Amino acid sequence: MTSYNPVTTMSNRVVVFDTTLRDGEQSPGVRLSLQEKLEIGAQLVRLGVDILEAGFPISSPGDFESVNTLARELHGVTICGLTRAREKDIEVAAEALKPAARRRIHTGLGVSENHLQHKLRMSREEALEVGVKAVKHARQFTDDIEYFMEDSGRADPDYVYKVVEEVIKAGATTINVPDTTGYTYPNEYYKLIHGIISNVPNSDKAVFSCHCHNDLGMATANTLAGVLGGARQVEVTVNGIGERAGNTALEEVVMAMYVRRDIFDFATRIDTTQLVATSRMVSEKTGMLVQRNKAVVGANAYAHSSGIHQDGVLKERSTYEIISPELVGAEKSEIILTARSGRHGLRHRLRELGYEFTEERFEQVYNEFVQLADTVKEVNEEHLQKLVAG
Repeated sequence: MTSYNPVTTMSNRVVVFDTTLRDGEQSPGVRLSLQEKLEIGAQLVRLGVDILEAGFPISSPGDFESVNTLARELHGVTICGLTRAREKDIEVAAEALKPAARRRIHTGLGVSENHLQHKLRMSREEALEVGVKAVKHARQFTDDIEYFMEDSGRADPDYVYKVVEEVIKAGATTINVPDTTGYTYPNEYYKLIHGIISNVPNSDKAVFSCHCHNDLGMATANTLAGVLGGARQVEVTVNGIGERAGNTALEEVVMAMYVRRDIFDFATRIDTTQLVATSRMVSEKTGMLVQRNKAVVGANAYAHSSGIHQDGVLKERSTYEIISPELVGAEKSEIILTARSGRHGLRHRLRELGYEFTEERFEQVYNEFVQLADTVKEVNEEHLQKLVAG
């Protein structure tokens, strides 16, 4: 078995761990067939993700088959299987992952008092012992082990530090620090990641990973804060789908780092021109529609309807667009004609249709346009054709 470390020696490399097919599929109402998972998985490989979490093998025969099939069929990516910190879980995951050239076992336990008392019903010491044992067992099957510390966002930092130190000693190579309930805010999450790296003596032996949920709408911000705090892996889903309010959106994190390189001097392997195509595929196959005003990939992300905005963007795109549509695989910026549009927007749309008018005739068309725009949501091409013909 070939040893594989997904992180290069470059400190500015951020690994993209996609969990659309595991955590994303846990969205209520979503059920993907094996063929759909294969198609999405192949697109994620084209997109350039580093690690693809394919499922939770012990949870069902279908999940085992999905992980096993993706491990066999997808190349150029690490295939990951999730487990609880139980020997049987780990053995089943290892069997499912056998065909993969690069495989990762993702195991772990909760670390917050809430999870220890109410879910696990273990003491801190018992949970730590179970976690260390799980890592050691997993090391029999692969040297790429990720350990998750569920509900880290609400845990005692000193206990988190102890868990990290011991599971790294046991052989964990990636440490997942989840804000499982979306509870933290960016400054807190930054301090959590930075605190672990600063206080754990063997922290240099592992990669730290951000896994944030969006219950308070801060998943992307928290993930980016974690990267600034020293994390070099981000756990994301396409369109931010996932449990409850969802996970961190892949496209938001990638483009935030790309656009704000003055702050985030980091690189990923993502081919950004595949983002819109990937978003649309996942939306279609999961049945989860993307809201029109969704950042980066929403239908309105590069559309302008206000006259002031239209005037600015037609003169110089950067006045109102910080992302070029072509960069993410969108066709182009759109000028949407509504009651809030002005002369510049109307003239632009008419020119797109091949019309040029004298100023006098244009003013006549514009006055008719204003009257029509007050009666419809959007003045479309058919409307414009009728205005011109009239």
